[in-house]
Amino acid sequence: MGAWGYNNFDNDDAADFLAEFREDPSEVLLLEALVTAVEEEGYLEVDAAGAALAAAEVVAAWLGQPSPDFPDDLLPRADNLDVSDEDELVELAQQATRAVLQKSEMRDLWEESAEFTQWQAAQANLLERLA
Repeated sequence: MGAWGYNNFDNDDAADFLAEFREDPSEVLLLEALVTAVEEEGYLEVDAAGAALAAAEVVAAWLGQPSPDFPDDLLPRADNLDVSDEDELVELAQQATRAVLQKSEMRDLWEESAEFTQWQAAQANLLERLA
């Protein structure tokens, strides 16, 4: 059975992304996940949405605004990211989060649950930490 909760690290796709980030804590990995969400013209699948939100959480941690459930072992990796364009990375993280909120399978799944409001609040909090 997979993990599923309204916080951004409470799903298997986020866990998979974080495992990749542990092995390769790079801006390129973040950009791949974020750009996939931003550039999707149609329907963003749940796996891409989960990775994008996890990448956006890493960006928030890099900005010094980690979520309370951000994995402690990843904080040094996030802090030491070598970022080529800070403004672009932050903007992509914001856009990716909004894309998941507006046009994704993840949103649709949460809309069908009793915890939709909590999920929306988690994303609003992420956007605040990215501001």
